[in-house]
Amino acid sequence: MTRLLASLAVLITLAASSPTPHAQQAADRYRQRLQPALEQLIKEQRLPGFAIAVVEDNRLAFAEGFGVRNLTQPDNRISTRSLFHMASITKPFVATSLMQLVEKGAIDLDAPVVRYLPYFRIADSRYAAITVRQMVTHTSGMPDVEDYEWDKPQDDDGALERYVRSLGNRRLLFAPGEQFRYSNMAFEILGDVVAKVSGESFDDYVLRHILAPLKMMDSTLLLKRADPPLLAWGHELRGGTPQPSAVYPYNRVHTPSSNLHSNALDMARWAIANMNRGELEGARILQASTYDQMWKPAALFHGKASPTGISWFLGEYQGHKLVEHGGGDTGFRTGMTMLPERKIAVVWMTNGDWLRNAPTVSHTALDVALSR
Repeated sequence: MTRLLASLAVLITLAASSPTPHAQQAADRYRQRLQPALEQLIKEQRLPGFAIAVVEDNRLAFAEGFGVRNLTQPDNRISTRSLFHMASITKPFVATSLMQLVEKGAIDLDAPVVRYLPYFRIADSRYAAITVRQMVTHTSGMPDVEDYEWDKPQDDDGALERYVRSLGNRRLLFAPGEQFRYSNMAFEILGDVVAKVSGESFDDYVLRHILAPLKMMDSTLLLKRADPPLLAWGHELRGGTPQPSAVYPYNRVHTPSSNLHSNALDMARWAIANMNRGELEGARILQASTYDQMWKPAALFHGKASPTGISWFLGEYQGHKLVEHGGGDTGFRTGMTMLPERKIAVVWMTNGDWLRNAPTVSHTALDVALSR
């Protein structure tokens, strides 16, 4: 009897883990119509590794990894759990953290940043008027980072505040709210706002309030928490030949703009949670109504809408509303594109920083999803 029960338990487990006919059909469709195009792109552009996930109807439809984590270790293959430096795809996590605190009444988007960081100063008297909203929508006038110092990384809890305090000689590019200009520097400052308002380090706040509730179990902002066997190394072209990068793009000073480490499976969960307006499997990270603020143009400049909402880039694809963010740092390129009204999303990542015409990757996958 015991042996019979054990056999039944195995059969039940196998049945539960087997894909449904619908899921299998979706996966087959992507293997037939998307995977050959990806394999050709990877071959032509000599990308070391690549991973992708596609979501349909708020469910994972396809996920696959290609190539290697490091060209010097050809046996270490990329999988859907391989961790990539996600670069600027980190920024919507900053925005989500801010909006969580807005929902709690702890942050006012239209309050000046100095209300929350009294030590924030730059060599331009207009800094005192910069609002949280202007920073998170890239309309603050703050300049961009010139040197990320990947070769001199800091990793202690005080790194972010020290960075904010070091900006005293910077000047604004234009008056706050006057125009759109992408700024990684502004997001470092916003990460410190989250830390000071919440009383937690920015890294711990994101872990406790976003990654853990969404069960993004492999993902982390702290490199030292990343599982080494899963971590992909970045690559650059030197003399036209792909080579492992001399440095890894990590510096805790720049965590809010750049340092999410994640994989295809976890990022699919992030996409589903956002397309479901803040909810995933009973966990809620934002109120549904908050997305009405995040996914509308932040401002009008000369009659033209800003390209972003609250951190997210906005657009249209094949007549459908598009919400997306991409990323690129030394050795890595990443992309995430959602069609929220169709519950379709594509997330991809590569450990080579020379990928050409990156939007084609997302558009090819979207075309497969829309042609069902």
